[in-house]
Amino acid sequence: MTSPDLPAELKAALDGKLRGFSRSDAAGRAAAISKNYREGGGSTTIRSETDALAYALARMPATYAAVTASLKALVENRPDFAPKRLLDVGAGPGTAAWAAAEAFPSLRDFTLLDANAALRTLALDLAHDSTRLRGIGYQLGEARAALAKADTADLVVASYMIGEIGEAAQRALAELLWQKTHDTLLVVEPGTPAGYARIIALRAHLIGLDAHVAAPCPHDSQCPLQAPDWCHFTQRLQRSRAHKQIKGAELPYEDEKFSYVALTRAAVEQRPSRVLAQPIVTKVEVTAKLCTPEGLSFTRVPRRAKAEYASARRWRWGDAVKDES
Repeated sequence: MTSPDLPAELKAALDGKLRGFSRSDAAGRAAAISKNYREGGGSTTIRSETDALAYALARMPATYAAVTASLKALVENRPDFAPKRLLDVGAGPGTAAWAAAEAFPSLRDFTLLDANAALRTLALDLAHDSTRLRGIGYQLGEARAALAKADTADLVVASYMIGEIGEAAQRALAELLWQKTHDTLLVVEPGTPAGYARIIALRAHLIGLDAHVAAPCPHDSQCPLQAPDWCHFTQRLQRSRAHKQIKGAELPYEDEKFSYVALTRAAVEQRPSRVLAQPIVTKVEVTAKLCTPEGLSFTRVPRRAKAEYASARRWRWGDAVKDES
């Protein structure tokens, strides 16, 4: 199973960039950048090498963990998928490309697109000595303009970037992403109600253009959740010393909440149910909220059903599972 933590090559490359780097300056820049992202400003405040590295230290571990978890779900439902070409849209420092390279040894061609020159420079520096990502192609330009010129790819990834463009333009971008997708499109957004709303709108629109859901949903039907509920997942990752310093954090771990959808050209058969929240385990039963092929289910697995109960005790939020009810 692919680890949610940054791969050794990437950690080493980041450590090399940190030599002589002021952590206190980076912490201040990271806080300003994070505030701008929360307010919808995207990467506009990332203008220098210091800004780019501060952003990478603050956000790269969590983004990598979320994309890795999403790709893991895709692989579980499509174990035969072996993409050769990747297109990473809104690539930033290349986080999704690193995650895809770990998930799919079959990948041989990596094309990254982003409008931010400082993040492009950092991405190329981090990949320079990589045995997997050396020689990546990185096109500088606004997402839709650069995407229109790009070749199609077996796997297209857009992580944490849909929310950076205006709502009116998101529909057009979704169509363009799908046009460039030869096989599978993965879109990852923050696990907030707003991030989920973007995912569910894109999902519905592209299903209308003959896309099929590979993960996380076990069906192509309308999402059964009703507001104020929303579909999101969480991935725990360990914080390095530098990560804690940049974030001003004390806990040795971080829980990244995210929403995602993987869409394919061909229908995926026998998609399993999905655990939508951490199950409640007691000595009497396991209670789990599941999205099933038939819709939303609050499943109870009694202890007297020994084998099913033992299996259900191991369920975790986000898992693909067989409904034991």
